[in-house]
Amino acid sequence: MLVDHVKAKAWLMPGGHVDDGEDPRVTVVRELQEELRIGPPFHPSLGDAPLFLTVTQTRGEHSHTDVTMWFVFAADRDQEITPDPAEFSQVKWFGLDDSSWAADQFDPGMARFVAKLSTALKRVSTG
Repeated sequence: MLVDHVKAKAWLMPGGHVDDGEDPRVTVVRELQEELRIGPPFHPSLGDAPLFLTVTQTRGEHSHTDVTMWFVFAADRDQEITPDPAEFSQVKWFGLDDSSWAADQFDPGMARFVAKLSTALKRVSTG
């Protein structure tokens, strides 16, 4: 599930900034609750550690460097999601094979993340 971020003008993972002294695992759970009103559990087979990490220069007028930890959750597609309209123009579910993950439409790290996630999920399913 990705969000069409209003300021970034791209499809991104939902998330936010880590508060001083806050564990990033707490941050991502808090941000999902604040921004989408959901509280899914971390993926049971992948755990609560980030699967991926990227360092990216953001787009737009107030560009800055983002260090992003990519976590994986086990969300239900039928669960009600209430996105914050100030942050997201829409929310959409994507399949891992649904897109080319072009950097001008998605987070620049999305293609690499999807490849890593696909590999991790195959390993889990084959035991």
